[in-house]
Amino acid sequence: MLSDDLALVQTVDFFAPIVDDPYLFGQIAAANALSDVYAMGGEPLTAMNIVGFPSGKLPMSVLTEILRGGQDKVHEAGALIVGGHSIIDEELKYGLSVTGRVHPKRILSNASATIGDRLLLTKPIGTAILATAAKKGMLGGAESASLYESMAKLNRDAARAAVDVGVRCATDVTGFGLLGHASHIAAASNVTLRIDATRVPTLPGVDAALASGIHTGGADRNGSYLDERVEWGNATSVQRAILIDPQTSGGLLACVPADRVGDYLSRVPEAVEVGEVIPRQRHGLVIA
Repeated sequence: MLSDDLALVQTVDFFAPIVDDPYLFGQIAAANALSDVYAMGGEPLTAMNIVGFPSGKLPMSVLTEILRGGQDKVHEAGALIVGGHSIIDEELKYGLSVTGRVHPKRILSNASATIGDRLLLTKPIGTAILATAAKKGMLGGAESASLYESMAKLNRDAARAAVDVGVRCATDVTGFGLLGHASHIAAASNVTLRIDATRVPTLPGVDAALASGIHTGGADRNGSYLDERVEWGNATSVQRAILIDPQTSGGLLACVPADRVGDYLSRVPEAVEVGEVIPRQRHGLVIA
């Protein structure tokens, strides 16, 4: 905290390509890194590139396009690229270190959920399932377009709306999947989150990809992590696979006071109410 009305938030995130197009990869990686600042209710100010590049395997034009995609997304967020660092690596990697600002009394935290809050999810899930299907040539053009559009979309408007309506608890949904990040809220806030699996929105093509046998190692790791944290109820195997699917540049999961849900949805109409916060039970997560 720098003053009574100004604090800095900082984050870093990078990963290997999830798409073949270098410009799109730069956009998705940047949106994913910026999301951590939005998840805290902040506004990005500056960003620094982080690059691992196999210079002996790929032309420099690939790196140029990745950096251009990242810069365009950072500019869309109203922030600036102020430098960065690169190394020669066997595997291509790209991301950002981001600095943002936030009012100290308006910070979003995963430790501030209140019993009675409603859970609102601002993006559909299923990115790892679909990205794996795409790599195998099993994803149609329309489904691919929806996937890429979702991953490249900033969480800016969803975060601003949360702060404006008085939300105090939120998280972005990334590698731990919807349930992994929800479990962090439950543990930090000492509550249980009841999630209605039938209401969780998914990207087009997810059910078909799962039916064709698509599976990811990240989902296995998430499932093991969540084993003692979830009461699965009557959840189907398909619902379980979707709920633990690791996300790239997913949306926000916001704990919105019940009397402000309408206000939030009027600002973020794509958000979907997927559950509620209830008193602490034996498990931090209950799937209805």
